[in-house]
Amino acid sequence: MELFIALFGALFSVMNPFGTVPVFASLTSKNSKLERNKIAFWTAFNVLLILLISFFAGKYILVFFGITLNSLKIAGGLIIASSGFALLTGEFRKHKGMKREKVKEDIETRSEISLTPLAMPMIAGPGTISLLITYNQEYAGVMNVIYILAAIVLAVACIYFILKSSFYIVKWLGASGINALSRIIGFIVIAIGVEFIISAVVSVLRLD
Repeated sequence: MELFIALFGALFSVMNPFGTVPVFASLTSKNSKLERNKIAFWTAFNVLLILLISFFAGKYILVFFGITLNSLKIAGGLIIASSGFALLTGEFRKHKGMKREKVKEDIETRSEISLTPLAMPMIAGPGTISLLITYNQEYAGVMNVIYILAAIVLAVACIYFILKSSFYIVKWLGASGINALSRIIGFIVIAIGVEFIISAVVSVLRLD
């Protein structure tokens, strides 16, 4: 159960669906409520596919490229920590490659936005992928896998309901409220990234 809570908290913080709410609201401002709900569903579904592929196929990627788990944890920790700093400084969109001009361009030219830019890179980015690959390597056993899959499903369900309610969230919290919430989450994300790096460094020192 501790694994379930830990992974859900880490996934939710790193993916930070609240940070995607303003982008989702902008991209779907001209859509009907039903259309927005469909986009939210398919965005969550695409995120689920990305997370499952990352979790189950990630170890083969490591073997193919000859990357050690400690190297992945350090690289992933740096990416996760940089995402946290982006949240703290209010540069989350730029960090994800989504400037205001890019958002306007997507509104005018992109017919399908659930996969990109919403699912990837806005929600399921490199930090999330490295997180799941690490958990796959560190936690074996049927029960651990079940807990991890349950955490993934719950996190994706939260993403769906948050995106579905994006217009209400924007109206209720406002820009300042979303920024404040993102900064709190950013602090947690930085801590997760630092923890990844420290655990990898300690592991390397013990091997030496």
